[in-house]
Amino acid sequence: MRKPSRKMQTWVEASKRYRLSAAQVQMVRELGMNPVKLGKLANHQQEPWKLPLPQFIEELHRNRFGRGKPM
Repeated sequence: MRKPSRKMQTWVEASKRYRLSAAQVQMVRELGMNPVKLGKLANHQQEPWKLPLPQFIEELHRNRFGRGKPM
C-alpha cells in the first residue's frame, strides 16, 4: 500500500479527531474548508448554542448546494 500524501493525511487526521464520516469529509472539501481549522468550529460541550461539527457541516452543505449528499 502507498502512504497517503501529506495533504490527504491531514484530512485523515481531521476525520479521526472530529469523528467525521467519509461523506462528511467530502462535504467539507466541497465547501473549501481547511482541515486544520475545523477545531474552531467544533463544539467542545462548552457552547450549547453550537451544533455538533458533523451536523453543522451537513447543514452548511445543504444550505450552500441545496442537497444533503456530496457529489
